[in-house]
Amino acid sequence: MIFFSNDYLGLVTTGTLTSLMKSSGNVTQPGSTGSRLLSGNSIQAENLEALIASFHKAEAALLFNSGYDANMGLISAITSRNTTILSDELCHASLIDGIRLSQCSRKYKFLHNNVNDLEDKLKKRGGGQVLVIIESIYSMDGDVAPLADIVRLCENYDAQLIVDEAHATGVIGTHGEGLVCASGLQDKVFARVHTFGKALGCHGAAVVGSALLKQYLINFARTFIYTTALPGHSIHAATCAYQYLNNDSFTNEPLHDLIAYFRERIKDAGNVVWKNSGSPIQIVITGGNERSKQLAAKLQDAGLQVSPILHPTVPLGEERLRICLHTFNTKEQVDTLVQLLA
Repeated sequence: MIFFSNDYLGLVTTGTLTSLMKSSGNVTQPGSTGSRLLSGNSIQAENLEALIASFHKAEAALLFNSGYDANMGLISAITSRNTTILSDELCHASLIDGIRLSQCSRKYKFLHNNVNDLEDKLKKRGGGQVLVIIESIYSMDGDVAPLADIVRLCENYDAQLIVDEAHATGVIGTHGEGLVCASGLQDKVFARVHTFGKALGCHGAAVVGSALLKQYLINFARTFIYTTALPGHSIHAATCAYQYLNNDSFTNEPLHDLIAYFRERIKDAGNVVWKNSGSPIQIVITGGNERSKQLAAKLQDAGLQVSPILHPTVPLGEERLRICLHTFNTKEQVDTLVQLLA
């Protein structure tokens, strides 16, 4: 019983994506032979970018080899010494590293999902560009950003917003468009990062935003310019995944039904500390690395694949089990998991 992967829609585990790729009949190259600006470009890559831009209601999209590359390339390219960066304290390592690589010297964190703390820091901003960086769903807590409130603050204080949609892609929105589109705020957000390695079950990522942003990144994002482009089979896999999401028959309702069932079941799970989450990522706080490893080992012995998250990945005392729900999990499996933890 799998409860530890990011394959939320089951595209990999159930073999759905493999079947889609085979049925399309496309033959793809094993390697792209070079960077996009040299020999690595293709009509397939450009078509995928157009598909992604349309799907996420943006002017343009630019492919990167991973979400890590996308975040580092985006943030380091668009910032300068006069930029002020305000990032949520629980932002992913790729966002943190992008901030570290930026030239700006004014880099501050605000309390997690705390709009009051963000506003206090926006009031104290210096001159020049102000950039606010958040995730839509946080990978180690599973909670959702108060996006509408943050957008309002960015408008009031003339700040630009970057949203990492890694764990919302395929999960939030009728067709998995992400939190920004589901909230109707796509015209209020400067840039979004959608990764393919979670619910889409393949490899790569895209930055979506304006056509001007795309052209700027093509010329200044080092993680785009100086790397071999995605191979043909990765382009093909991502294309099939997006076509799957865009199909009229697609629905992620079974996943959300299972999440709701899980949240109802844990109400009777005894003295267990759960994080508040409406996403596929469910967190139980265990406290202590050894305690986390022991609990994970017991679950694994019972046939449940659950991963412990240890310090220093999370703060001391916040060690946890990270449970991921998927469309292929059953209510009976959830019952077994909750009973063992209780």
